[in-house]
Amino acid sequence: MTLGRRLVCVIDDDLSMRKAIGRLLESEDYSVEIFTGARQFLARAAHTGACCVILDLNLPGLNGLELQETLAQTGRLEQIIFITGGATVPSCVQAMKAGAVDYLQKPFQDEDLLRAIERALTRSSEQWLRGLERKEARDRLATLTPREFDVLKGVIAGMLNKQIAAQFGTTEGTIKVHRGRVMEKMGATSVAELVILAQRCGIEPPSSASNR
Repeated sequence: MTLGRRLVCVIDDDLSMRKAIGRLLESEDYSVEIFTGARQFLARAAHTGACCVILDLNLPGLNGLELQETLAQTGRLEQIIFITGGATVPSCVQAMKAGAVDYLQKPFQDEDLLRAIERALTRSSEQWLRGLERKEARDRLATLTPREFDVLKGVIAGMLNKQIAAQFGTTEGTIKVHRGRVMEKMGATSVAELVILAQRCGIEPPSSASNR
């Protein structure tokens, strides 16, 4: 599994601020895209990789907090760093509660912005990796036959082959074959690993399950 290039987007209606941040990021070898407003940014297809957005709070039209809400509602994974020249405590609290990585008051130090960007891109990369892992696990799960899926649920519940066989009225040897196919198709080498893969697919073992 590989992630695309890391991208930093800058959204600010202040030309001088856009230029200053753009120059800084290019000097640090970041891939950068510049936008004058929230709607221009939304018109761009979502980046398929780690991405953070340096976002002015007080944008005309759709403001920063409204853009943050829109991205959350549509399941976008961009991590947000707010910058503002006129912050209020309530707006700062709202932004951070909604998951912003940082909230920098203009004028800010270059070092503070760069540190925030690295935190944001790291968080975004981790989210993308988890998403790719979930997709891979679900793709593997989709290759199981209905009976193999039933066997998987029995295995992660801690049932022995003979118990699963009794549940479905078949032989222990047949269940052993199904179990081997489940492990192979899911790419698991142990029951513990199979449980993790199942959980990525949203399948949780019964809380009361135990080996007998």
